[in-house]
Amino acid sequence: MAFDAFFISTGVVTLAEMGDKTQLLAFLLAAKFKKPLPIIAGIFLATILNHGLAGALGTWITTLLSPEVLRWLLGASFLGMAVWTLFPDKIDDSDAQTAQHSGVFITTLVTFFLAEIGDKTQIATVALAANYSAPLSVVMGTTLGMMIADVPAVFLGHSFAKRLPIRLIHMIAAGIFAILGLLILFKVEQWF
Repeated sequence: MAFDAFFISTGVVTLAEMGDKTQLLAFLLAAKFKKPLPIIAGIFLATILNHGLAGALGTWITTLLSPEVLRWLLGASFLGMAVWTLFPDKIDDSDAQTAQHSGVFITTLVTFFLAEIGDKTQIATVALAANYSAPLSVVMGTTLGMMIADVPAVFLGHSFAKRLPIRLIHMIAAGIFAILGLLILFKVEQWF
């Protein structure tokens, strides 16, 4: 396992997930159903499926692009993620209404998977998988990062979110994304 890919992926996604719409969805599902274990299981499976596909896409992209084009694309992607992370997400009621009559686990699995499509943590997984030659380590790291951020949300609910300095966490995550982007653009490869 590529430990650098695993640890960077875990840290970046943990921070990026704070206040993200999928974390807000975890709060909402926990408040609505009050059954933490099927919610956590649904989040876990949805994340593995979603980030597994994102990791495969990131790896596939590396076969299509030259190393120079890929470097510029990845650098710009990480800088874009830095900016995107500074803007808080809002949850749409339709995210919580999808598959409502299917039970807690299936509802969580479906809504979380759908909400994660095109989300910043999924895009980060694509970029991280394209940057590292260890997609399994990236997917394991991003999945762990999602669980670190979302499991407390399920157990502690909305009061947990009110106590976190979300703006500061977003700024730290944005800083990490920006640093990664600049390191890639300036070819500082010993960091990767």
